[in-house]
Amino acid sequence: MFITNLYLLGYLLVFGTAAAACFGSLPRARAIDHEGTRQGLIGLLLTSGCWSLAHLGFLLAPTVELKLVFYHVGLFVGLSTVGPWLYFCSAYTGRNLHKSAPIRRAAIGVFVVISLVKLTNPLHHRYFSSEVLFTPFPHLSIVSQELHWLAMGFAYALSIVGYFMLFELFRQVGHDTTPLLGLVGLTGLPIVLDGLAFVSPAVLNITYEPLGVAAFAVGVLFVFVDNFQTVQLTGEEDDPVIVLDEGGLIREFNVQATELFPELEAGETIESTVPGLGESLDDPENDAVFEFESAGGFRYYRLSIRPLTTDRSRRKRSITLTDVTEREEHRRELKRQNDTLEQFASMVSHDLRNPLNVAQGRVAFLREAEDDEHLTATARALDRMQVLIEDVLALARQGQPIAEREDVRLSVVARDAWDVIEADGSTLTVERDGTFLADVTRLQQLFENLFRNANEHGGDDVEIRVGVLDGGDGFFVADNGVGIPVEDREAVLESGFSTLSDGTGLGLAIVTEIVAAHDWGIRVTSSDSGGARFEIVDIDVTE
Repeated sequence: MFITNLYLLGYLLVFGTAAAACFGSLPRARAIDHEGTRQGLIGLLLTSGCWSLAHLGFLLAPTVELKLVFYHVGLFVGLSTVGPWLYFCSAYTGRNLHKSAPIRRAAIGVFVVISLVKLTNPLHHRYFSSEVLFTPFPHLSIVSQELHWLAMGFAYALSIVGYFMLFELFRQVGHDTTPLLGLVGLTGLPIVLDGLAFVSPAVLNITYEPLGVAAFAVGVLFVFVDNFQTVQLTGEEDDPVIVLDEGGLIREFNVQATELFPELEAGETIESTVPGLGESLDDPENDAVFEFESAGGFRYYRLSIRPLTTDRSRRKRSITLTDVTEREEHRRELKRQNDTLEQFASMVSHDLRNPLNVAQGRVAFLREAEDDEHLTATARALDRMQVLIEDVLALARQGQPIAEREDVRLSVVARDAWDVIEADGSTLTVERDGTFLADVTRLQQLFENLFRNANEHGGDDVEIRVGVLDGGDGFFVADNGVGIPVEDREAVLESGFSTLSDGTGLGLAIVTEIVAAHDWGIRVTSSDSGGARFEIVDIDVTE
């Protein structure tokens, strides 16, 4: 009797511990950063914990009928563990199978069909039968039938797919994954107990898989949590990834990093294995660009550095190197072209302004001595030439390609432009604000030109409104002036078009060049009050 009770107590202790381990690991699982991995592991722990509880109920139930109820619950919950297991494996290894709607629908369909087979067992008795045995202690023995083995084989086949995904990930990372391999192997050990139960009456014919899941959960969430999360980080990235410890020593890296830097070695400093990379890591900007000379020439990599707090005792950081060679070469070529054009424009400006300033000075001197109408006309012509030079230079500069953009706030840039222009009597209202990417200097020039255009054509007391378009795909500048006739709305954006006798016709052409340099669009329409309305579109604006 004592031995019998000891057997029962042992089973209760084992499955009770498994349930406690699964449920006790949930807080740790919820702290995992990666959403898919977190959701899959939580689902696996919940279903496995409930499976263990169903086993406890099966062992402790006082009647055969109640034992069968708990056994049926265990059948359904046990089958449902396959879904979270595959979900976890897919997410952890960087795949998207768990996000596929067709796969999800197929999984639900299979679960429903197999569950119906189990539920209708009292009708066909092809899934299991039961009998009371007294070895190793009095219990309800389950005799599995052919449908059980078919369902079990199918479930194991699906589980093996998950193992394949994990082992492939472990093979790709560039460091020792033996502890994780061992933990994953623990989830398969219950199969041995299942086999023993089939051949020996000393082992209960009950599924032991919750024990493997419990051991896996405790291992990855309490003992090897550092390796668990680091392997995922280095394995899921297609880009080279290097993990450094708090002392700057290399700890882990993936295959892509090895291909790029064959001399990488765990335990060495990054500077000793990849000269120059350490200096780039000290850059205060998180997204520094690292220049690396390879056999095929210079390559450029953007460094993304993020801290790893995988456990409480260690602080690591991961470095992801994203190849931006094409973009960086394009940016540098643009900068070279812009610098050349700027140098040319400055030279032309200097060579034109010097004689122009001399002529303006001489005319001013002559007008002091004799106020002649010819001198007055000459002064006006020189002033117009001065404005024309400024506008031509602006047109040349604003049309240059844009190498870099930054987040700008519509209201801030608009008001900065408003402070620059002379707008006595006019008012500016920002109706709806937003943020988008732009070259802030050119954007301010765009607003300045549109504001001046409104003041020149709308009068001294013109009301100007600025805001984000209703669709969030751009912004507008509108006034309550005289408006622009429909037939002139295309021509007004072209170089040389002006309705003022002393205008250069370049103000709105500069706006067009700035818009084109940003790859935006522009359209001219009427405001609600009948004035002019300029809409700058094809922009991703966020509020």
